[in-house]
Amino acid sequence: MVVKNMEEDEILKEITKKKEFSRLPERDVALAFEKFERRQVSDEEKARLTRETLHKVYSSFTSQKLLSPKNKPYEWFLKKHRSTKERLPYYKEIYGKIFSPFDLKKEISIIDLGAGVNGFGYNFLKEAGIKAKYRGIEAIGQMVDITNNYFKKEKINGQAFHYSLFETEKIKDLIKNTKKPRVIFLFKVIDSLEIIKRDYSKLLLKEIAPFADLIVVSFAVESMIKRRKFKANRKWIIDFIQNNFKITDDFEYGGERYICFAKR
Repeated sequence: MVVKNMEEDEILKEITKKKEFSRLPERDVALAFEKFERRQVSDEEKARLTRETLHKVYSSFTSQKLLSPKNKPYEWFLKKHRSTKERLPYYKEIYGKIFSPFDLKKEISIIDLGAGVNGFGYNFLKEAGIKAKYRGIEAIGQMVDITNNYFKKEKINGQAFHYSLFETEKIKDLIKNTKKPRVIFLFKVIDSLEIIKRDYSKLLLKEIAPFADLIVVSFAVESMIKRRKFKANRKWIIDFIQNNFKITDDFEYGGERYICFAKR
């Protein structure tokens, strides 16, 4: 049980005792806690609110079955995560659109920020004729492990890294250590980043853009269950991209909008 007036590090340790948060980066947990640190409520309530936020950002789209390695085909993993489940029927078309400007005879470095289990869709890159060296960055340690196990088993040219997306220097170093051309994915990541730290998405895009040949941001435009269009149009991030970068493509598949852009 959480004790009142405990020190911050003790609260954070209490929060991460729960399995679904046990292997999140300390940075992410601390930032989520900062949102409620000054509230005039008990430490128990601060911990509860932090867990609620972390669940919304990191766990709400994920089946608990994914947190333990399974000897299942790649489609199983993609279906167990809401984000990739919606994308599953359209992967080949999506990748075909994204990589159409590139010379497909050359190997392309893909850096997938907030990858989740998207690495299990590597076969769709091959089906689209893309030679890829895949690097995924993911905050949930269990997903990093199952992705790397899959890559090793299938002898895939890929690796997942257990980094926080709020550690920009680590991310930039990883990007710089890949070969050009570089394509950076942020699939359904923007909303989650903004829940933890407002306007961080803009900072992150500005930091990584100088090292990318193409950046692809995606977000849901309709509900998964009822397939109704969302009222929120994310004008704030679209305007930011339009004002700071060159948009090369903008398309939708399966209730998900993809915006491709590069530095000017």
